[in-house]
Amino acid sequence: MTMHPVRPEFVPDPSLSRPEMEALQRDIAAVARFEDDLDFSPKTITRTGDAPDGDQTTLSAGDETTETAPPVVAGVDQAFVDDRAVSAVVALRNGEVIERVSAVERTKIPYIPGLLSFREGGAILAAFAELETDPDVVLVDGSGRIHFREAGLATHIGVTLDVPAVGVAKSLLCGTPERSLEETYPEGTRIPITANDAVETCPNGTLIGHAVQTRQYDSPNRYINPLIVSPGHRVSASTAADIVDATADGYKLPEPTRLADSYADEAKAAVDEPSG
Repeated sequence: MTMHPVRPEFVPDPSLSRPEMEALQRDIAAVARFEDDLDFSPKTITRTGDAPDGDQTTLSAGDETTETAPPVVAGVDQAFVDDRAVSAVVALRNGEVIERVSAVERTKIPYIPGLLSFREGGAILAAFAELETDPDVVLVDGSGRIHFREAGLATHIGVTLDVPAVGVAKSLLCGTPERSLEETYPEGTRIPITANDAVETCPNGTLIGHAVQTRQYDSPNRYINPLIVSPGHRVSASTAADIVDATADGYKLPEPTRLADSYADEAKAAVDEPSG
């Protein structure tokens, strides 16, 4: 089965004006569901063992006796070649890569903070159209609800495809962390992030995500910053953090997006460089 937009009216259109893009994001946020609506229990994803060698993973179903098939967790990441976006989707079940696809689309607009989906969304949707596996949840390299209008890349893709989605960002776009993110925290730390004046579509103080410390060096001289994790669609803030924590296996990035990042670079190398 290939994945196509369930809500085609939300397909990112880079020809829109900035006010039109922002209005579309408000519409997306209005229909996004930031609570759990999953066909699996996040507890069936656990991490086992130490970090593997190479790109092998060790994620496994938490209850091997259940009759329910282990959930399929897909990771999404992008690479760029000049004006082309290379999107990669890697799907894993029970820790094994079962499918990986990529697509290349020309970018029509430059990077604009808060409007990333209009630059990269076309390539991502093209990659999902090639995917035969139906993922149970998608981890997207980008923001979800932690966004000026609660409609980051993960929310935009999740709502458009109507698939549970989680945003996994490397930096904080907006919102107020409960504690400073400049401190060094041990693995497993979660710091709530709430809406502030920069988030225009929900009241201040609303929980919109977490900073999740998936890995930390055992050294006072080196440290790793936490990931910024937020629900995209059909996932709550706490479950989004649970899924990222469960799929981070010895690396900072959760395995699905780590492998998607690697595959995006591989697919990028196969794209011919333009001459002249």
